[in-house]
Amino acid sequence: MISNKRAIYDYKILETYEAGIVLKGSEVKSIRNGRASFVDSFARIKKGEAWLCNLHISSYSQGVEEYDPKRERKLLLHKHQIKKLNGMLSQKGLTLIPLRIYFKKNRAKVELGLAKGKRQYDKRESLRKKDIERDMKRQLRER
Repeated sequence: MISNKRAIYDYKILETYEAGIVLKGSEVKSIRNGRASFVDSFARIKKGEAWLCNLHISSYSQGVEEYDPKRERKLLLHKHQIKKLNGMLSQKGLTLIPLRIYFKKNRAKVELGLAKGKRQYDKRESLRKKDIERDMKRQLRER
């Protein structure tokens, strides 16, 4: 499982969706080895289909197949989910970002988050809350 830790810091996640992802064979092997990066990746709806953009999957070292590591990859969602997401994405300030990639019954899945960007003071506030919770847990353990 590969997680996008930066997304939780930068965005407020409103809803999550699970989607399949169309990959080539060597891309699957690279993901199993943990060689994927979420930097600047996002999902969008084009012509009634969902696409994952800017997800960097490094090429498999022992693979013969060559591919563009940042190519757009098709996401497998139900049509009603795509219509709902398309309506929500038309609202100002909402975006669709990948939160994690994992395998479920040997199929690669992407957890997508419908997100709204945080402002700088929101980020500081969430860090402050996290520190307070950590201190409280530490004090409870000491007692």
